[in-house]
Amino acid sequence: MSRSPIKVGILGATGTVGQRFIELLATHPYFEIHALGASARSAGKEYAQVTKWKLSTPVPESVRKMVVQECVPEPFKECGVVFSGLDHDVAGEIEDAFRTAELVVFSNAKNYRRDPLVPLMVPLVNPDHIEVVKYQQQQLKLSKGYIVCNANCSTTAIVVPLKALEVAFGPLKTVMVTTMQAISGAGYPGVSSLDILDNVVPYIGGEEEKIEWETSKILGGVLPGATGFDLHAANPLTVSANCNRVPVIDGHLACVSVQFAAETKPSIDEVRAAFSGFVTEAQTLKCPSAPGQAVVLHDAPDRPQPRLDRDLYAGACVSVGRVRDCNIFDVKFVCLLDNVRLGAATSSVINAEIAVEKGYIV
Repeated sequence: MSRSPIKVGILGATGTVGQRFIELLATHPYFEIHALGASARSAGKEYAQVTKWKLSTPVPESVRKMVVQECVPEPFKECGVVFSGLDHDVAGEIEDAFRTAELVVFSNAKNYRRDPLVPLMVPLVNPDHIEVVKYQQQQLKLSKGYIVCNANCSTTAIVVPLKALEVAFGPLKTVMVTTMQAISGAGYPGVSSLDILDNVVPYIGGEEEKIEWETSKILGGVLPGATGFDLHAANPLTVSANCNRVPVIDGHLACVSVQFAAETKPSIDEVRAAFSGFVTEAQTLKCPSAPGQAVVLHDAPDRPQPRLDRDLYAGACVSVGRVRDCNIFDVKFVCLLDNVRLGAATSSVINAEIAVEKGYIV
């Protein structure tokens, strides 16, 4: 169905996530970049003059000469949706101001992820949670504005294959995960070369806690009447995480062990079939940025690998491999996602595509 392009704005447009938003939206079939927002020191200047472009593709011609705006609602008032790639230290007040100004915000920041009124959406997992924005609007006395957050990048890496297992075999009981996370997850300029080269840093502030509680909100249920979230509705899941920063540019890898709630565990062949057969609502809605395969199952014993597999389906899928028995729990596997695409900007874009298809953005 043909539709008029929806004008969109991008906050934090000069940052690493903002650049990914621009790359994804420059030729998007639904959206048209209308406004770019950044700090006051960049405002009033052409985008190409103030950004340190870090992608291998060139700055799109459509935004090169676009004048950067301050992150205030007025220059974005014509936007049907605003994508936020802001750092969390400034995102809270700015995103709230945009929502109060009746603008729709799809955020990559962490500030509102715990908010009981705000959906924490991984587009390949829980698009039904968008229903809660109606209650958000009701409670805040808004007619159009709302905020939707996407999850932390490392949470997204594990929750997609966990959802595939939950759909096939019912609730999960226990998950243990060890992540090896790329340096791009720390933003630009990120981790010092003297800290990460020839090294592994076994600590990423707040990351383990995010995985442990975000997973429960994402896989939990929506309360009756879509009035918030039940973090443990029909879901006894407990998660324990260990997070490490490794000298890889893009691509978070995770080693995951799972125990099912049911006494009878599936076979490894059944688990592999659940991964390869997993179909998401983003795919059935034919969202243009959704991957052709949500979970790509690898047969080679040494896959997935960041350098070889992060670009599959334009970085919009999760790769899974080394599916095997676990002598402590029921099954273990390795998973990988592109942390700056599906782990960040691509998730927000697909979430917005879902919102368009379901009538939450017009």
